[in-house]
Amino acid sequence: MRRNPYELTDESPVYVISVAAQLSGLHPQTLRQYDRLGLVSPDRTAGRGRRYSARDIELLRQVQQLSQDEGINLAGIKRIIELENQVAALQARVSELSAAVEGAAATLRQREAQVHASYRRDLVPYTDVQQASALVVWRPKRGE
Repeated sequence: MRRNPYELTDESPVYVISVAAQLSGLHPQTLRQYDRLGLVSPDRTAGRGRRYSARDIELLRQVQQLSQDEGINLAGIKRIIELENQVAALQARVSELSAAVEGAAATLRQREAQVHASYRRDLVPYTDVQQASALVVWRPKRGE
C-alpha cells in the first residue's frame, strides 16, 4: 500500500528551529549544538535550514531530561541514544526472524501432513499375546 505523500507522521520534518526550540523548551543555539554533536539530526531544506519532526522534538526533550534531571553528560546521552537505536533495530530484526521461523514451521507442518496423508493404508499393525508385535499386509479379495 502506498502512503499519501502529504500525510504527516512523527517523522515528517515540519518545524523550523525556532518552533522546535519553543516546543522542546530549549534555546535555538542548544539545538544547533545538539545537531553538531549528533544527538539530534534534523532534516535539511535545500537552503540547508533545519527542519525538525515530532520525533526530533521528543528526542530533544529526552536529552534535556537526561541532562538536567539525571545529570548525564552529552557524551553519555549520545551513547544512550545510540544503544536505544541499536536495541530498536535488534527488536525489529527479532520480529522479522520470528515471522520467518513461524512461516517455515507452518510450511514444515503442512509438508508433514502431506507425508502422513500419503502413508499406505493397506499396512495394519497387529499385536498377538505370544508375539510382541507384527506387521500384517491386508489385501482384500476382489469381491469384498
